Amino acid sequence: MSDELAKLDATAQAELVRRGEASPLDLIEAAIERIERLNPKLNAVIHRSFERAMAQARSGPPDGPFRGVPFLLKDLGGGNLAGDPIHWGTRVLKEANYRATTTSHLVDKFRAAGLVIVGRTNVPELGAWSTTEPDAYGPTRNPWNPERSSGGSSGGAAAATAAGMVPFAHASDGGGSIRNPASQCGLIGLKPSRGRISLGPDVGEFWAGMVFEFAVTRTVRDTAALLDCVQGPMPGDPYGALPPRRPYREEVGTPPGRLRIGLMDSYPGQEVHPDCSEAVRAAGRLLERLGHTVEASHPAALVKMEPMQSVLNVITASQAREVEWLGQAIGREIRPDDLDSDNWLVSESGKGVSATQYLEALEFYNHFSRAMASWWADGFDILITPTITRPSPRIGEFVPDPAKPLDAFTRSGAILAFCIPFNITGQPAISLPLHWNGEGLPIGVQFIAAMNREDLLFRLAAQLEGEVRWSERLPTIHAAV
Repeated sequence: MSDELAKLDATAQAELVRRGEASPLDLIEAAIERIERLNPKLNAVIHRSFERAMAQARSGPPDGPFRGVPFLLKDLGGGNLAGDPIHWGTRVLKEANYRATTTSHLVDKFRAAGLVIVGRTNVPELGAWSTTEPDAYGPTRNPWNPERSSGGSSGGAAAATAAGMVPFAHASDGGGSIRNPASQCGLIGLKPSRGRISLGPDVGEFWAGMVFEFAVTRTVRDTAALLDCVQGPMPGDPYGALPPRRPYREEVGTPPGRLRIGLMDSYPGQEVHPDCSEAVRAAGRLLERLGHTVEASHPAALVKMEPMQSVLNVITASQAREVEWLGQAIGREIRPDDLDSDNWLVSESGKGVSATQYLEALEFYNHFSRAMASWWADGFDILITPTITRPSPRIGEFVPDPAKPLDAFTRSGAILAFCIPFNITGQPAISLPLHWNGEGLPIGVQFIAAMNREDLLFRLAAQLEGEVRWSERLPTIHAAV
């Protein structure tokens, strides 16, 4: 039964429970079996909550849309569950056996939807890198090729979902950390509009609004239905996105109409791998066959991000505060040997960012976002780009090296060149698994809509899913293979 369930998305698994063909305990025991069997090959799940999950399944999860479906939380702050270990990929929190003192609103909503949390997934140290290879827990491997990265920072979530351990998993995105691992592992990765999902109660905004929470998934209907469960502001949030006009699950299967789509297959100043450029061009040809208008176009502001120092000032200052919090959590000051070499240098750099420099960065964010929005206001519906600038790197290729200061940090930023701008603007962006290269590695294509237009992304994604049927394609390491 475990192998059969591994092929089903969360919607189908929940339907088995509703029809009485499987119990929540059946789903949870099968997921546990898959994790125990596959995790030694991938190192995706670092904390197990198996006994609690089985007890919850026996007693009966809430009667939500995903009642009894197994789920994994990411080992970063948005995945806080009071009393559970949460280590942010760091050795210091692991050694201190640090446990969350609060539960995030998002986790409360996951559980209210009926999801049963069976564990927690691996992340890079502080969630800072585009690969998941922390010193604290070791590398998470890609199910399509275990010699390759699963991406970051939601690399554990993506590997576990792609391998069929669970049908979907919690993820978060500060510069591409949902979309990047989704691209590398052949999944759907939606970064919702800013304010769509609350970061509370501990955080109002993070990285000046660049951080978003949600999930990596395999099917569009799961993505839409899960967003219905967790979207909406909570009391005290600094802002919220416009509410959807109707449930997102109703957008799946609704014809998108004839859309005007801009295509961007290169990025000035950045090397874009031919496989990634071809993935976008192939998507453009498919969109044209489906009746959409596709033209080479993109916002001019996207290639004029001259004040990159503003982005660095926000990220480094924010990370300096994260490291300060780490020290407060363990009761002592963080030392250089507590972090990888690049994370230490980044956090030290952030201590030198002045208040006026930080405010200047926020001014840039505002001007940049308005300039970007004008392209959509001028008549375009969707922009498509590569999700990332290259296929999945090899394990070890992006690990910080003390002999090459900030080399891993710089290259992590370069691979995310198409992602980062939309963390700044707050627009919804989704990576879809539309292409595989000659080595059999998945290559994602990113679709970006105007603010609050997740509905349009769901309509178009469902139309493309009907053509490509990506969820039927399984990686080398999968529970059903």
